[in-house]
Amino acid sequence: MPSTYTALDYHIIYSTKDRRNQITPDIRQRLYDYIGGIIKEQRGQMRNAGGVEDHIQILARLSPTIAVADVLRVIKTNSSRWVHETFPNHQDFAWQTGYAAFTVSRSNVEAVRHYIANQEEHHKTMTFKEELLALLRKHDVEFDERYLWD
Repeated sequence: MPSTYTALDYHIIYSTKDRRNQITPDIRQRLYDYIGGIIKEQRGQMRNAGGVEDHIQILARLSPTIAVADVLRVIKTNSSRWVHETFPNHQDFAWQTGYAAFTVSRSNVEAVRHYIANQEEHHKTMTFKEELLALLRKHDVEFDERYLWD
């Protein structure tokens, strides 16, 4: 085959450090837009972003030439620095060390997009911890809960 073709969509989730309520309404949309720009610079495409005060969820199509871990490292490092530089009252803003990333089949992209868009409503009945545990189990990801929360 002369060329390579991929459609690598990911549902990415990560929290603020210690799940502190730091993604306040005054920075939320600008933060999502900034992260979308980082993903674009990494040869990807952000399809949707959402979340609440203590975590973010992203649906993104990523390049096959860059490891997911590398994309997330760049996103988290650059967006944290941007928050510090842009919002002086958010100097303690930080992301958790880890993340969760799940591949999304083409047939489920719209469902995941809708799920991410409705995070505020969703979190009226479920905490971030409950949600993440449910997603890890749904995707059959092995984990030790002792090391899940940093």
